[in-house]
Amino acid sequence: MWQDARALNAAASGLMALVVLALIASGVWWVSQRPMFTLKAVRVESMYDIELKRVNELTLRAGVIGKFKGNFFTTNLEQVRTAFESVPWVRRATVRREWPNQLIVSVEEHEPLGTWGEDGRLLSVKGDVFTANLAEADEDHPLPEFEGPEGSEKEVLARFSELRAWFAPVKLVPDALTLSSRYAWTVKLDNGMKVALGREQDSTTLRSRVARLVAVYPQLASRIQGNIDLIDMRYPNGLALAAAGLAVPKDGTKPVKAVAKKPNSTSNKTSKH
Repeated sequence: MWQDARALNAAASGLMALVVLALIASGVWWVSQRPMFTLKAVRVESMYDIELKRVNELTLRAGVIGKFKGNFFTTNLEQVRTAFESVPWVRRATVRREWPNQLIVSVEEHEPLGTWGEDGRLLSVKGDVFTANLAEADEDHPLPEFEGPEGSEKEVLARFSELRAWFAPVKLVPDALTLSSRYAWTVKLDNGMKVALGREQDSTTLRSRVARLVAVYPQLASRIQGNIDLIDMRYPNGLALAAAGLAVPKDGTKPVKAVAKKPNSTSNKTSKH
């Protein structure tokens, strides 16, 4: 090899290239460590140009301080993003660098729809369950209450939206919605009345049961003195109800015929589903 001029030249060229690359890398590292690239600011902005209501820059800074290190070049943007998304009310964050010493963080807030379960969590309008200060969530108006098995959040959210539309003809608004562990639905309305809708046998079960109730509700409200506590719609051809002042059986319900044109007629209870 030592007598092969071509091989010696190639080896020398390779070594020289390695030295040059090492010098360049060292230079880049030296430049990147200069004080001018030390992070001077982290600017927070709304992701969709919508005013942030519950997240402010001071809160975010306090929540992420000490969770990431480095300068303009070396800061791990994924760690920064994760740190910001761990702050209450932050649904999503994106991070980008801005020359020469600044980070820009775009934030999307959770928008609360109601409470979820009994442990103080919140349900957002996008079906996300998150933890935040309840006092900040209901400062504008009381929040509806939701409950359901783990993983059912988006199903409960979708059903709540449908129920609002279905009860609108009689000017009743859902205040609470529960999906039991057996996947039976119960809705509480803004007049304090609970409606047991039961399990869905098919895609039209709940809608048809609400439609039957809406058809006879004006008659029920006019015939019954006082508030109705519970209406059970799980009967195929009628309903049962419990209300203060009614003479009711021991099970607390009283059958009522669900036919709007015959308010004086009654029917026997049938098996529930």
